[in-house]
Parts: sequence; C-alpha cells; structure tokens
Amino acid sequence: MGDLGTSRDVMELAEHARASGRLGIDTEFMGEGRYRTLLCLVQVAVQEPGGGVRIDVLDPLDDTLDPGPLADALGDPEVEIVMHAGRQDVALLRRTWSTDVTNLFDTQLAAGFAGLRAQLGYEALLGELLGVRLNKSASFTRWDARPLSEEQVEYARDDVRHLLQAAGALQERLDGRDRLGWAREECRALAQTTDERDPDLIFAKLPRINSLDPKLRAIARELVEWREETARTQDRPVPSVLSDAGLVEVAKRRPSAMRELEQIRGINEHTLRRRGRAILAAVERGRERDPIPVDGERPSQPDPLDAPVIALAEALVRTRALEAGLAYELMAARADLQRIVLAVRDREPEPSVRTLEGWRREVVGAELLELLAGRRALTIGSDRRVAVDDR
Repeated sequence: MGDLGTSRDVMELAEHARASGRLGIDTEFMGEGRYRTLLCLVQVAVQEPGGGVRIDVLDPLDDTLDPGPLADALGDPEVEIVMHAGRQDVALLRRTWSTDVTNLFDTQLAAGFAGLRAQLGYEALLGELLGVRLNKSASFTRWDARPLSEEQVEYARDDVRHLLQAAGALQERLDGRDRLGWAREECRALAQTTDERDPDLIFAKLPRINSLDPKLRAIARELVEWREETARTQDRPVPSVLSDAGLVEVAKRRPSAMRELEQIRGINEHTLRRRGRAILAAVERGRERDPIPVDGERPSQPDPLDAPVIALAEALVRTRALEAGLAYELMAARADLQRIVLAVRDREPEPSVRTLEGWRREVVGAELLELLAGRRALTIGSDRRVAVDDR
C-alpha cells in the first residue's frame, strides 16, 4: 500500500502553507451509486522552507486522521489555495471538512484569461504551460477501496506535483496581460460552490411542474421532500428512488391506492414493491399542504426571428473575446445571450446575467446592448475579421 499522511503530517502541511502563503490541493472521490459524492483522497502540495515542494496524500476515510489544521488553513485568507477545476473539490471539502476555501486560485479558470483554451484539463495545461507529461493510467479506479496501491497513490501525488509551478506561471502571464484581477474575481465566485441540495430549487426545475395546478404542485413538493430524505438516509442516487418524470406524473394523478399507483408510467415493479406505500403516504401529506401557485409570469420564449439576433450577439461576444485573448466561455453563455435579446425585444429591464456585470460589461456587455438597440453594426473586413461600427 502507498504511504498516506498522518495527523502529524496534516499539522506540518498547515504550518508550511502559512509560512509560504500558498497550498496546492486536489481530491479523488466517488459519486456513483450514492446520494452525495464521497471524498476518498486529498493530496496536498506545499512549499518547504528549503525551496522544495512537499507532497502528502491524506485519507479522509481514516477515522484517526484529524484534518482540522489543514481545514483551518483552507479558510485562512492569507493562504492562497491552488486548485485545478476545483468546483467539485471546493464543495466536497466544504461539506466533509466543514471549511470554506477563502483565497482560491483555480488554474483551469485562470487559463481561460491567459489566452489558453477554456475547460483545459490538468494534463493538457501542464503540457502547454510547462511541457510536462503525466501518466494518467489510474484515472478510472475505485478510490473508495482500501488498501490503495502504490500506483494509485503515485497518481494522486502527480495531480499536485506541478500545481504550484503552474499557478505561478499563469499568474505571471496574467499579470503581464493585466488580467490577474479578473481571474481572481472569478475564483472568488467559484469558491462559494456547494453541493448541498435545495428542495425548492429541485422542485422548480422539475419537468412540466408549472403545468400543474397549485394543489398538484403541493403534492409534487411533498414528493420532492420524501424522495430527498429517502435517498439521503439510504445513500442512494435520487433518480433511483423516483425519477423526475415519475414524480410529476404521480403528483398529477394523485393515486390513493396501490392499484392506481401501479398504472402510472415510471413506476416499475421494484419501486411499487419497495416504496409504493411511502409514495402514497407522501401524496396524502401533499394533499394537506397549502397550494403552491406558479410564481410570476412565465419567462418569454424566443421565436424564429430571434435566432439570427442571438447569433449576431454571439458574433460580437466572440469577436471581443478573441481580441482580448479570453476564452469565449468566460464571457457569455448562449442562454444568457438569449435572455438579453428577449429582454431588449420585450422592452424589459436588463436581465441579471454575468455578461452585463463587472468586467464583462466593460469588455462587451455595454456594447452588446448598443448593438441590440441598433446603435452599432457588425461588418466583415477584407481581412475576414468582424468589425464593430457606429451607426
């Protein structure tokens, strides 16, 4: 079995992190067949006083391991926490170690501000930035199984071996482009990630939920709560308890007996036998809940005439992203552009989308509104580049 860190190692890692002001961290996890993803391994890299990099692999499944000092360091604003594609890592560490990541620098996110491709994988980033190649042979493995092999532990160590060096190279490049502040702004937003499930949000995203009348919506809301609690206590994926489509159909049909429940599409024999009575009980509780009306007006929908306008908006954003040396995906999402176009079409207030906020508004957001108002025009020059002209 590969060597794994102890509680003493955790204390030393935290001390080195505070002394150097920086800590690189990555995780391995398993989400298959569970209600929530299981944190299986934590690998940490810190700068040592002599200038070298110390790497330790920690086992969060070991009940004797005390992660407290390291968890405190993650929340220390004086310690920069370096991750790559850290959304899942942040959420897992927040829930499992009860800590916040206060001062995050995400190398995948930062790469998009440094003229590299968006959503760049760690192996590709190291290749482009440092000319380093990794052996990723253990990527598809059971990280929850013990003991871990030497190969697995070495794979985990490789995930942070060059992380601090990559962060330094990216920050130097970003500083030269005057983009470091923008990257840090995005990292602060990423650091708020959580994997806590919000029943209200889950309910609102159910398919066809707004087509149900208020009494049926109340039943659906009760079914959401029952399904979440069942999945959590049994540690099972939520869809394996009852699918979204099946849940909405049960709410719509309001069965009061097993013979009625078994007629509903999406309720298979296994679900009926194992959870049928619990579903009927949830339906009955839902009948007693206050009706839930549909909130506000339904959002505007695009019509065929909007498609070329949305494409025009995207052309402008892509042009400005290219000129600024930024990944387009950092600037806008098509869904955001659609909301902007429809708001202008319907003479509604500006939607709350990232393209119209902060540095994005400065780079392209304000100009996009001018384009949609007819005060800008896009043309194609002899060099095949898109140009923006006043009208």
